[in-house]
Amino acid sequence: MSDSSLRDQIKAATITAMKAKDKERTATLRQVSAKIKDKDIELRTSDKNVPDDELVTGVLQKMVKQRRESITMYVDGGRDELADAERAELAIIEEFLPQMMSEEDTKAAIAEIKTATGADGMKDMGKVIGQLKAKYGAELDMSLASGLVKQALS
Repeated sequence: MSDSSLRDQIKAATITAMKAKDKERTATLRQVSAKIKDKDIELRTSDKNVPDDELVTGVLQKMVKQRRESITMYVDGGRDELADAERAELAIIEEFLPQMMSEEDTKAAIAEIKTATGADGMKDMGKVIGQLKAKYGAELDMSLASGLVKQALS
């Protein structure tokens, strides 16, 4: 991807999808933009100063998680057409997320942080997770990472 902000990339992709008359892609990208706008409004009233790409990535990660949960529910309920629609949205949203760290890379990062901080038990889980988030933030699959941290510290 180019060095423009994620927000700009999403706007450009929305315009491209509109010109191509790709209704599904346009609708999904507009949803993404609306969620980002909601987050902007939410942060306006708080004193947190979140870097823009971090804010956008957080919104995208939340949307991905919601789509994955919906897919599971639809598949379990035998509603394959709805699951397929969610999968299509998921693929579009994931285009804008940074590549997630593999399980091996996550384990290596946890081991490195565990050694650096001297973490040696579950009491240190917060410290290790905090360091992971600070160092790898957007590339980290937090649900995977928290399970791996538990394994590493128990």
